[in-house]
Amino acid sequence: MKAHLNAFQADPQSMQAMLAISDYVQKCGLDHTLLELVKIRASQINGCAFCLHMHTRDARKTGETEDRLNLLSAWRESSFYSERERAALGWTEALTVLDGKPVPDGEYQTMAALFSPQEQVQLTLAITVINSWNRINVGFRTPHPVK
Repeated sequence: MKAHLNAFQADPQSMQAMLAISDYVQKCGLDHTLLELVKIRASQINGCAFCLHMHTRDARKTGETEDRLNLLSAWRESSFYSERERAALGWTEALTVLDGKPVPDGEYQTMAALFSPQEQVQLTLAITVINSWNRINVGFRTPHPVK
């Protein structure tokens, strides 16, 4: 697959803005493991090989298990994920797949029961940011590293 363009070369200022908001999300206080699961799940849904490569490696470096990574796309059927992770993954799926329907109230209520209002905003921002990165990388066909 041939890349369409390199977004960092085409518009470094825009990409620096994306990096700045990504850095905020990474430091916002939400658990790093939870954030990586959210990034991986959204990237699975969006088919972003670049982000999947990056975030599965990042998760492994911080101790994430192969079992949890391998079963992430079937998290609803697995007992490997905490209640809070499950709520975040449900919210991730609801906000990643916006097919012209409202976000289900049940997904919001499940998430809101386990996250403070500030954490709800931070989680939603994290989901928004990874979906933006997915769209940039899928749209411009950013190749993942070979190693």
